[in-house]
Amino acid sequence: MRILAIDVGTGTQDIMIYDTEKELENSIKLVLPSPHLYISQQIREIENDIYFTGEIMGGGKIKKTILEHMEKGYEVVMEPVCARTIRDNLEQVKAIGIEIADDAKDYSEHTKIHMGDINIKKLSEFLLGYDLEFDFDEIAIAVQDHGYNENMGDRDFRFEKIREKISKPISPLEFGFKDDLPEYYTRMQAVRRTLENEGIEDAPLLMDTKFASIAGMCFDEVAKDLNSFIVIDIGNGHTTAASIEDGKIQGVFEHHTSSLTGQSLEIYIKRLASGEITNEEVYNDHGHGAHVLNPISKIEKVIVSGPKRELIEKTNLDWHHAAPGGDVMMTGTIGLIKTIQE
Repeated sequence: MRILAIDVGTGTQDIMIYDTEKELENSIKLVLPSPHLYISQQIREIENDIYFTGEIMGGGKIKKTILEHMEKGYEVVMEPVCARTIRDNLEQVKAIGIEIADDAKDYSEHTKIHMGDINIKKLSEFLLGYDLEFDFDEIAIAVQDHGYNENMGDRDFRFEKIREKISKPISPLEFGFKDDLPEYYTRMQAVRRTLENEGIEDAPLLMDTKFASIAGMCFDEVAKDLNSFIVIDIGNGHTTAASIEDGKIQGVFEHHTSSLTGQSLEIYIKRLASGEITNEEVYNDHGHGAHVLNPISKIEKVIVSGPKRELIEKTNLDWHHAAPGGDVMMTGTIGLIKTIQE
């Protein structure tokens, strides 16, 4: 079986091509800039009005770069679907000066930019350049998706859906979606539409980046020998931690990395393990929230991943940098692959 796994993060998109007939360590791996970074660079290089087409994607720096472009006096027009990259509510998009495309107007003089988290054509051309076939039995993709509910804020809705998923202890592998992808996960739905438009008929496995990373960390060589431990992904924007016992998530908290210190992180991790952490304390500290079903018996080790993982070194905890398959950059992709296999 050949599996293409893509983990789209804030800084990088990490790609692994895994063949079950070969050792995991011999997989083809790519670490490329995250799509929002090179689209932002495109915007900065254009001295003209811009017309955006495509899909909802991770916004990252795109909103800031668009605002800077408009400050130069240029017009920015977005088609309704990709405009939801900026805000799900299109009235809020228009309020910051972006025009929503009107079929009755002529935008032929605008420079066109296509938006999307996945560019299958570009990836396939790259692989074919190295005589690698773009032919896979399974495709798995991770993006961070807050979900959308017009009656609830992003961070509230995101954590509500995490809480619903962990109504009982479950394996991290159960966070993968295939035919059962909910409509409210708009970014994952956009990825699915992108693949369909490229002629890929089989539904991909889709997963939130944080839970793909949590799943991958559980297959680290050190973690595989543990029973009661913490896994934590310290990302550029969000930090997500889960307490694990008997192979299942017993509790989770999610915070904004910029709001954490070594001291506060250590306190949150210990309270997650003991079952004492509350949703209110994390939420009121500008995080997403916390949800605990059961305390774990002990913290045998803290398994850590993510681009800001050095924050763990400012704690007094017993930690280990996750490197499943021998590579710290491939935690999310391995989580995707294991979700398909298991």
